Amino acid sequence: MDYCISDIHGYYDLFRRLLDKIRFSNKDKLYVLGDIIDKGPDSIRLAKLLFSMPNVYCIAGNHEYDFLKYYRALMRQTEDYDLVLEKLRGYFTDGKLLDWETVDKFDFLPFYVETDDFIGVHAGIPVKDGELLPVSQAMCEQLVYDRRFKDKDILPQNSKCVFYGHTPVRYLTGRDEILLYLRKGAAQGSRNIADYCKAHLDTGVALSGVLGCFAIDNCQSFYVSERYSCFYASNMVQ
Repeated sequence: MDYCISDIHGYYDLFRRLLDKIRFSNKDKLYVLGDIIDKGPDSIRLAKLLFSMPNVYCIAGNHEYDFLKYYRALMRQTEDYDLVLEKLRGYFTDGKLLDWETVDKFDFLPFYVETDDFIGVHAGIPVKDGELLPVSQAMCEQLVYDRRFKDKDILPQNSKCVFYGHTPVRYLTGRDEILLYLRKGAAQGSRNIADYCKAHLDTGVALSGVLGCFAIDNCQSFYVSERYSCFYASNMVQ
């Protein structure tokens, strides 16, 4: 089974609970669409876990991008690598776990992922006249900061389904659940990813205590909650 998730934001324990609940195994794949870090208590612990898993594929979000801008600014100011690492460790609540190997992993994160079934970005892809522009031609800042792609009237029909996060879904719907957008003419309740043009994955864990992931193979969404021990599955479709 292939899964996709975004905006875990350092919630290591909740993420481990989610992996346990979906029975994630070495036969599965997980695509993580940025914002691994910040807000939650265990940014580096989570990053080290994700970077160590060969079947997990991460891209950069705006929080990784901002961290890397800070890192490069420090490197321009001094050649004292020990000082740079000390300052980088101060960036995180669990920064004592940060080492140069992990910094390098952040530095080489791509800004999008594309498979036969979907395109994954952190925030959005430029759209012109209702059609998606090639993701490979987008600027990094567009891919990690864009706030327009989430709008309900942007429904590109000329591409694979686009998975994205960045903005908690609750700001659009008032609910902390993954939001799917059907293509024109597609049937409600479809379990085929080709019938959807967008999937908005950010369940706003830092606000809601809810972390969700999306199963690409059957279009099911799964959640765990910080407040409750329950595990549930549902989709919102528009």
